[in-house]
Amino acid sequence: MRVVLQRVSRARVLVDGQVVGEVSGEGLVAFVGVTPGDGAGEVALLARKIAELRVLRDERSVLDAGAGVLVVSQFTLYADTRKGRRPTWSAAAPRPVAEPVVDALVEALRERGVVVATGVFGADMAVELTNDGPVTILLEA
Repeated sequence: MRVVLQRVSRARVLVDGQVVGEVSGEGLVAFVGVTPGDGAGEVALLARKIAELRVLRDERSVLDAGAGVLVVSQFTLYADTRKGRRPTWSAAAPRPVAEPVVDALVEALRERGVVVATGVFGADMAVELTNDGPVTILLEA
């Protein structure tokens, strides 16, 4: 499981021109990629990391700051570009496997007290964000 985590001053995701998820003010955007072998162990580890990582200003976590996390599924995090000019995504989990794992991550974050907004799994989404810092961190489990 892979998460690209970005510290933001604002972020939102739109589907068909409508806002479906938003973080107002300081927070994080978590782009989440899933492989077929990912499950509860990876979810627990990454939920803890996302909730407790002290990457907001003044070395605070989202829990410390009461900040939100916008979770966006992104299978393209598992692009393989080693051959040719067209990436393949064979390492990414198919939707029936990936969607419940992303949902479990969202639920695990909420159980930790994190305010979570989401995109729409599998939708064509427009993600707007202002990266603060910039701070971008790759988490893997």
